[in-house]
Amino acid sequence: MEPVELVPPPPHGRVFGLAVHAGLADVAPSGRARLDAVARWLQDAALADVVDAGLQEGAWVLRRMTMHVRRFPRFGAGLRVATFCSGTGPMVAERRSTIRDGDDVLVETVAAWVHVDPAGGRPLALPDGFEAVYGASADGRRVRARLRHAAEPPDGAATRPWRFRAADLDLAGHVNNAVYWQALEEELAGGEPAAPLHAEVEHRTPAVVGDATVHASGEMRWIVDPAGQVLATITLGERPAGPA
Repeated sequence: MEPVELVPPPPHGRVFGLAVHAGLADVAPSGRARLDAVARWLQDAALADVVDAGLQEGAWVLRRMTMHVRRFPRFGAGLRVATFCSGTGPMVAERRSTIRDGDDVLVETVAAWVHVDPAGGRPLALPDGFEAVYGASADGRRVRARLRHAAEPPDGAATRPWRFRAADLDLAGHVNNAVYWQALEEELAGGEPAAPLHAEVEHRTPAVVGDATVHASGEMRWIVDPAGQVLATITLGERPAGPA
């Protein structure tokens, strides 16, 4: 599987910034920010960007997020998310985001978002006005939202139970994107994970409240519903290409 490219900030075009804070609900007992909290900050920054740009109509579905943690944010830190559009396709936009503590780069991410019809979920062309706002930062770079992970867990993969709760649902009535990172957090609990840490989540089917199973084999994890449908896949340990 080819690594995801971490393109540098654009010399021209829109880069949106949002201040975030590592609070009590965002950190593990050790004081380091959890991956699901980081994913939530990124999601908030993405929404704030499109609202500020006046492009909040319609809906976006996250297909993939790659996270490269150079150093974990710590409790109490005042942080800043800088985010920009780093590429487009007919119905997809790629978003590059960086989380900094002052001048220190802590986390770098790449996310692929698909523009969809909010009523039926059908993929749509990018919204009117998108090119005018984000075209300069994308700079003609073309991207795809094709899934990259192995679609099914292998025979003999280790398994453990999982459950999505009512508190995990968001406005769409589905499990929020940030929640899937909690399945990885369960493995990191009880210690301080080493950084740099590299992980990627791909979203395949929206999840609702209920039981699931996490299958694990090597660097891969699959979250599977009781009917055997893979809801999401996770990799841990693969390094994306780009700025060191």
